[in-house]
Amino acid sequence: MPELLIDEDVYLTAGVHIGTQVKNKDMMKFIYKVRSDGLYILDVRKTDERIRLAAKFLARFKPEEVLVVAQRQYAQKPAMKFAEITGSKIVAGRFIPGVLTNPQLPNYMEASVIFINDPAADSQALKESVKSHIPVVALCDANNRTSYVDLVIPTNNKGRRSLALIYWLLAREVLKERGDIKSYEEYKYTIDDFEAPL
Repeated sequence: MPELLIDEDVYLTAGVHIGTQVKNKDMMKFIYKVRSDGLYILDVRKTDERIRLAAKFLARFKPEEVLVVAQRQYAQKPAMKFAEITGSKIVAGRFIPGVLTNPQLPNYMEASVIFINDPAADSQALKESVKSHIPVVALCDANNRTSYVDLVIPTNNKGRRSLALIYWLLAREVLKERGDIKSYEEYKYTIDDFEAPL
């Protein structure tokens, strides 16, 4: 088995593996087990594997062609930090209908790939990406439907610490894939830099 990108304990402490009490059949292959309290537990090895894949994929695009979308409160700060570090565009908070489909809008944007925090909360962005034939990378929890998502990163996409860790790690891997940093020592950010205030 390949080494994980970070220690398994870091994933577990951040609660990356804690899913929801509802599961969607789309997410079955990422679920490790069901806890006695009914929570679905995600497989952190699969999360790790998908972060690598997503980083390789996102690194193929020019930074300004990547659009990050995050409506959830705890996702906005980590998503903005990710966008700042990787040079991506960002829509944090409400996604105004037409951002990707209506060139007449003042906030209209073009993107070659979109990275969304939650297919359910960010459904408007997902719909417009599909209409515009833009590939979608998304953080998906146990309860998410993954239709129209091209690359699923299975993770707890609601928890403050979990989101901070995932965006921190993904930003690091994107920079490494692009060759913007040669080693992890050059990555000066901490997980705390990404964590949303309570």
